[in-house]
Amino acid sequence: MSVTSALAGALSGLAATSRQAEILSSNVANATTPGYARREVNMRAAVLAGTGQGVALGGVTRDVDRQLLGERRLAQAGGGDRDVRAEFLKRVERTLGTPDSPGSLAARLAAFDQSLVEAAGRPESQARLANIVGTAKSLMQGFAAASADIQAARATADRRIADEVGKLNSTLSQLHELNVELRSFTGAGRDVSALLDERQRLVDQISEIVPVREIPRDLNQIALFTTGGAPLLEGSASVIGFSATHTITPDMTQALGGLSGITINGRPYDTAGSASPILGGTLGALFALRDDMAVTAQGKLDAAARDLVERFSASGLDPSLAPGAPGLFTDQGAAFLPVNEVGLAGRLALNAAADPAQGGAIYRLRDGLGAMTEGPPGQGALLAALHGALASARPLSSAGFTAGNRSFATLTADLMSDASAGRLSAQSEQSFAAAKLTALADLEAQNGIDTDREMQELLVIEKNYAANAKVIQAVADMIDTLIRLDA
Repeated sequence: MSVTSALAGALSGLAATSRQAEILSSNVANATTPGYARREVNMRAAVLAGTGQGVALGGVTRDVDRQLLGERRLAQAGGGDRDVRAEFLKRVERTLGTPDSPGSLAARLAAFDQSLVEAAGRPESQARLANIVGTAKSLMQGFAAASADIQAARATADRRIADEVGKLNSTLSQLHELNVELRSFTGAGRDVSALLDERQRLVDQISEIVPVREIPRDLNQIALFTTGGAPLLEGSASVIGFSATHTITPDMTQALGGLSGITINGRPYDTAGSASPILGGTLGALFALRDDMAVTAQGKLDAAARDLVERFSASGLDPSLAPGAPGLFTDQGAAFLPVNEVGLAGRLALNAAADPAQGGAIYRLRDGLGAMTEGPPGQGALLAALHGALASARPLSSAGFTAGNRSFATLTADLMSDASAGRLSAQSEQSFAAAKLTALADLEAQNGIDTDREMQELLVIEKNYAANAKVIQAVADMIDTLIRLDA
């Protein structure tokens, strides 16, 4: 080996070890940086005319387990989906209350039931009759508050959908710009590791909103599709369309045109069912909340409200009422029509004839809602009948619950029990999804940057650097010796 070949080899070795040290320090410094992947310097033997010329650098490689990354992203999407569902079901349970909590539907019903019993025992007591009015209004307020909260949850979900769609469009636009830069940098032979890290971080953000499949293309490009097959990024970024609705009422649905669905590049896509390409992340869960879960919860609440209205307007219960006239509980003052069940829980109103606040008289609770004059104060038959109507088991007219005979107390208990069971089931699924995501994230971290390993490699790099430096020093000494011999 000539002196110049030895010097060239040593200099290339110094350059290689310097680059290795630079990359290693970057690995250690970014060990906990989201989206950062461990780098390695690729090296090969430099050969010229069959003669070794030291070391040639071949670029930097990111160490990424694609399969594990994909699994973690799917778990991330599933975790977001379960979080949204569990949060809503917990809210429903909270707004209905538990049987032992003051202000719950069960507590309001118990107070109303007790007021009927007490008034039937002493029908001449004006205070006890007034208590019926107060507890009845409290019960209706409980229904109205629950209905309003469910619709508020739908409105919140609608706004969050708009936010998620805006985030999707913004992130997809950034991914498209990164693809353009990566194509340019890759073609120029520049290091693109930092750009790849940023792209991975952006795809991770998208994967929580909607589960995605990443497909590699030439020149470090990627295409992005939802797991359901909808295009998000293929050459150019897709545009997701959605129109937020400011106010949502129980009768508004996507099918009837009152609520917006979603479009991708102008093409409408299903937001529910097996044909939907967006299921599995927070976006799909928000649509499920707005269009399915909240509608189901409202339907059960309306079914209970309908049962309450029909119990107190049953034929023969109050002989003073004309056929078809509203009973004690009304639909905003009018008789309830079965076709108007949706939203009834928020429209319940006490019959004005027995409500002093509306110009009525409380004696009509004792003498009949259609009574024109006050009767004997000791007549408690109607009050007893009203309590019997509340406590008796009767078949349900609504499809909000499974068929069967129930008292109103049993129906209310079923309503609250369903809410609690749904919340417990959702929290169990949420815990499983969170544990799965944590396990995959930990596994990904274990396969990532091991600082102990990096420091061990640093020792090897230092030794290699020192060895190359010694070769250069030896070459320098040889050249000095040759110069002195010539002198």
